[in-house]
Amino acid sequence: MAKGTGAGRAYPPAASQARSANMRANRRADTKPEVALRSALHRRGYRYRKDHRLDLDGGVRVRPDIVFTARKVAVFVDGCFWHACPEHGRQPAVNEWYWAPKLRRTAERDRAADTALAAAGWQVVRLWEHVPLDDAAAAVIAVLGRRQPLLPLGGEQVAAGGGEAVTPGGGEPVARGQN
Repeated sequence: MAKGTGAGRAYPPAASQARSANMRANRRADTKPEVALRSALHRRGYRYRKDHRLDLDGGVRVRPDIVFTARKVAVFVDGCFWHACPEHGRQPAVNEWYWAPKLRRTAERDRAADTALAAAGWQVVRLWEHVPLDDAAAAVIAVLGRRQPLLPLGGEQVAAGGGEAVTPGGGEPVARGQN
């Protein structure tokens, strides 16, 4: 397969060496907002797995940013550009033919992951990168407080709570839930 192609799609050429370096520097994991949230949760005594792959029924694989396995809570810290934030996301003006479908597929993949996790009994928390750290930590802690760890009862595993996605606070959502 030729460089710059994948799954039958050609990547547009970089506008400059600087742009190319910028795009290579984008991280899949350990982004600044994600690391800040993990640190805040860790300081409050919460322990979790980071970037932990979950293999769900039907061969679906999901890799949340933060995973509380005993409570079945999956946390995603979504970037405003990559996940098309309605407040801060924008459609690129250059190479729109490439970016528009790519960003749409990302949103579709997010919804599919939320649905698969909910069907498997997981609670999904989606936070935008622009949510203030204290609000983001409070949203995660609130969900954890409503979910009991899996407890063995006569050899069975039982979990409390539903699998719906949540958003912190009232009024205008600052986190993404299922649509």
